[in-house]
Amino acid sequence: MNKFRLLAIAFVLGTASLFANNIVNPEISKDEIRKQIIELVQDSNTVLNSNAEEVRVTFTFSSEGEIVILKVNSTDKDVLLFVRENLNGKVLAKPGKVHKHYTMPIVIK
Repeated sequence: MNKFRLLAIAFVLGTASLFANNIVNPEISKDEIRKQIIELVQDSNTVLNSNAEEVRVTFTFSSEGEIVILKVNSTDKDVLLFVRENLNGKVLAKPGKVHKHYTMPIVIK
């Protein structure tokens, strides 16, 4: 009887782990993500005083689809503030994979 209980518990845990690992992450192309991010940046009303600057932004997505900015390769405080205000925490209609790191160049004018 004890072996049957142990077998039943092992079966339930094994089945539960299969379903837990079967979380579907949509396959969205980097171009689609880039288009959505460009729309967020273009919709901004913020005007920077500096010249156009290309910035490489490293980000990921949370489980809710929010953009989480990890790194911005700029030391300009205005650019950093611009990226935080316009990208960090914004939800995309079609986000990428959760916790995958994306690096994308963005030209800020």
